[in-house]
Amino acid sequence: GKILLNHSVPRFFKNYQRRKFPMETYIAALDQGTTTSRAILFNSRGEIVSKAQYPFRQIFPQPGWVEHDPMEIWATTVRALSEAVDAAHIDPKAIAGVGITNQRETAILWDRRTGQPVYNAIVWQCRRTAEICDRLKADGLGETVTEKTGLLIDAYFSGTKLKWIMDHVPGVRQRAERGELCAGTVDSWLIWNLTGGKAHVTDYSNASRTMLFNIYTLQWDPALCAALDIPMDLLPEPKSNSEVYGHLASGLPGLEDLAGIPVCGSAGDQQSALFGQACFTPGQAKNTYGTGCFTLMNVGDTPVRSRSGLVTSVGWQVAGKTVYALEGSVFNAGSTIQWLRDELGLIQSAPECDRLAESVPDSGGVVVVPAFTGLGAPYWDMYARGTIVGLTRGSTKAHIARAVLECIAYQTADLVRVMNADAPCPLTELRVDGGASVSDILMQIQADLLRLPVDRPTQVETTAFGAAALAGLAVGVWNGFDELAALRRSQCVFRPQREEEACLADLARWHRAVERSRSWIENNV
Repeated sequence: GKILLNHSVPRFFKNYQRRKFPMETYIAALDQGTTTSRAILFNSRGEIVSKAQYPFRQIFPQPGWVEHDPMEIWATTVRALSEAVDAAHIDPKAIAGVGITNQRETAILWDRRTGQPVYNAIVWQCRRTAEICDRLKADGLGETVTEKTGLLIDAYFSGTKLKWIMDHVPGVRQRAERGELCAGTVDSWLIWNLTGGKAHVTDYSNASRTMLFNIYTLQWDPALCAALDIPMDLLPEPKSNSEVYGHLASGLPGLEDLAGIPVCGSAGDQQSALFGQACFTPGQAKNTYGTGCFTLMNVGDTPVRSRSGLVTSVGWQVAGKTVYALEGSVFNAGSTIQWLRDELGLIQSAPECDRLAESVPDSGGVVVVPAFTGLGAPYWDMYARGTIVGLTRGSTKAHIARAVLECIAYQTADLVRVMNADAPCPLTELRVDGGASVSDILMQIQADLLRLPVDRPTQVETTAFGAAALAGLAVGVWNGFDELAALRRSQCVFRPQREEEACLADLARWHRAVERSRSWIENNV
């Protein structure tokens, strides 16, 4: 079962620290996710001082299409940062820097002069560019893309999204070719706005998720940009993950008191979580249970090419040293719980899913495959669709709720299985974070399926803390990886309880259900 670890600090010691160090230093982290924009202030001990978050609209113009309004992303980010600073009751001058972490493959094009987007952001979940990907594969580009970028050709990545906007929004390609536009992922969009348009940059981790970036040379690849008809002048300048990119501009509405603070750390959300989990040693791995599920392993300073459907990305570059990560991506995890709540109306809140799941001993044979936007690793099937199998007259919403939690754990088990096949050494534990990691029942199911310890930290805001840590390293709040690793504490370790034979039978049933979801279009049902 789970082991609870108590790392509480006596109140008198905390008070003594506050008296001894009256001039505390803070780092602000902007965690711009798929459904909310968040801001968190951390002190030098890695503790949360304050936070604020705001949701924004999810736009679904057609089945399989997902968009966001970039101006809503910016407005909710500003509002969250302003409120987090106000709630902390600190002198803004005590904020040493701002770090950014973001939904990674979401693509935005905007006017270089006015800052106005030319179209909505096309979200990483969006499948509209599947046909473009099919053409690229038919043209024989698959091996070239994998060899240079570490990725597979898939609508998940942002390169084809930029191409779609230029090909389908009237006048955009002409404006792009005249040099009037900027392109980037959400990190670039935020940094550009925060610096008043002075810095058009991206970090290596986000760049490595575009299908346009050579992870060996750490530069945009001219041949891949040409293959996707993307003018290279559009693209941001790639930078390391921990350096000063620019400073908050003066006169930003709501952020006037923060002018001049350096923007000095950036990483895509999953690499940021890997960093925030202190996975600094090759072989260490984490899984983030967010909208999707993302398992990443630190593989050191040499990229590992997957033979099993995983991808390789830049994890981070700090102080000139580049670390690579092996990654498996699941498109729908926490979003499946949202679907149960918002679309089916079977639950009123996410905790209710846990309560229902705990009310039954198992799912009663029900299996949910949440392929709402296709299947990610290790299947990479853009055309798979969501499926529920095993329903009987006796199936209840409690069985479906449990099946929803189980499908999240099954997908992660698939990732760990193939990661063990690819990696130089097998995993010995899995560090976890993200919204759904607070679910004890889900974490126990996960430990049972993996036959490994599942380690949940006291500080579950590891994605935001990763961005804060990168920013803090850039400005000297922390002095190295050992100091950051010492800040991590385990809150709970879940160990396998259930018999392995029963778990293997459940996984076999899951794989049969996955095949049903993948044959949906083939059978025209």
